[in-house]
Amino acid sequence: MTDESRTNFGTPTPEELREQVEHTRDELGQTIEALAAKTDIKAQAKEKTAAVKEQAAEKTALVADQIRVQTQHAAQLVKDTTPDPVLDRAGQVATVARANRKPLLVAGVALLVLLMVRRSRRSR
Repeated sequence: MTDESRTNFGTPTPEELREQVEHTRDELGQTIEALAAKTDIKAQAKEKTAAVKEQAAEKTALVADQIRVQTQHAAQLVKDTTPDPVLDRAGQVATVARANRKPLLVAGVALLVLLMVRRSRRSR
């Protein structure tokens, strides 16, 4: 029997054997990598943390959008139900407050200090 007659009956050639060995090595390498990934708890924790962080960011953005829409709706309702003279006066007050920020801040701080001193004297 020659080599050719053996290959006809299913005996692999040396080249086929090399290919099978290489294929088996590749599969074994992939299996080992998969097992190593399953045992790497630190990497799994990082992946889970990243996933949770991403979900939290998405939910935060969604809630922020909902709050923004509701705030705009509430502001529009207030604007629609508030008489024009009150809106005009509120606009004037806001303009004066923006123009005089320093005095208002000083007055607010002074009031806060006064309340804190008064509270500390009561507790004694």
